[in-house]
Amino acid sequence: MRTTLTVLVTALVLLSGCSGMGGTTTDAPSTAAPTATEAPTATPTPMAETTEASDEQTAHMGCQPGEVNKNGTCTVAVSGQNAEIFSAENLSAITAEETTIGGTPGYLARPADNGTYPAVVMVHEWWGLNENIKHMADILAGQGYVVFAVDLYDGEVAMNSSEAGRLSGQVRENPDVAVSKMSAAVSGLRDRADTTKQVASLGWCFGGGQSLQLSLSEAELNATVIYYGTLATDEETLQRIDGPVLGIFGSEDQVVPVEDVRAFNQTLDDLGVEHEVYVYEGANHAFANPSGQSFEPEATRDAWSKTLDFLDRTLKQE
Repeated sequence: MRTTLTVLVTALVLLSGCSGMGGTTTDAPSTAAPTATEAPTATPTPMAETTEASDEQTAHMGCQPGEVNKNGTCTVAVSGQNAEIFSAENLSAITAEETTIGGTPGYLARPADNGTYPAVVMVHEWWGLNENIKHMADILAGQGYVVFAVDLYDGEVAMNSSEAGRLSGQVRENPDVAVSKMSAAVSGLRDRADTTKQVASLGWCFGGGQSLQLSLSEAELNATVIYYGTLATDEETLQRIDGPVLGIFGSEDQVVPVEDVRAFNQTLDDLGVEHEVYVYEGANHAFANPSGQSFEPEATRDAWSKTLDFLDRTLKQE
């Protein structure tokens, strides 16, 4: 049984997705090289000043709660980073389309070659099913997966934090509806002729929390991936989780505090659930989103490598 709580000290703020909870804190990235330590020793970094809107700023493209200005704009990361950061070179050819699976709307990306592949239900951040999430679905599909990025907002995509808060709030007010949509997608993926019936969930921030909720539901997953999503920590709840579990978090995350991560890890230990939990020292929330100001390229690269390794081990083994 593999159970891990690893703290990575890194010049990068490791994996943190959008919160959907209205967080407004942004920390400056640290500059240490990645090393592993036995236990978290979080050292808060100075608060970053909010950048005033300017003519150079680009309209919202998936920026995080703390980086969006009052007029809905933000400074986005350099265009094209996803290809390098997420190992997008030498990927298999894919096909992609907007469709429904099990009655759930979303974006389906799969390898173009005939064959059967493990499947992943991907869940968007609090902005909705935008181009960034579709691009991530394309990249993961190129690694040999049938990826269905669910749309929990029924076609709406937030262009500012107010809209994102409204849409994510609607989902949280009706949690059973969201779980039902994701569960239907899991069943639909297993029924497809191009899947091996092995299905995992993967989500960032708001989507990370939804990935956990799906894993706690009656839907049977073969693996669960949570990027800085809101956590449950009690045994009564977590005894329903579908392991193995991969958790990615940042030590400076103000939405998902490291204390909750420690408690989550300990409870999974106590329950005997196979899991790997990584905390990146100095990392803020949403550090793995290339369009956010908290983006940390090298930490993101490391976390994505761990994600691919985890999915390969849990879904592709004979």
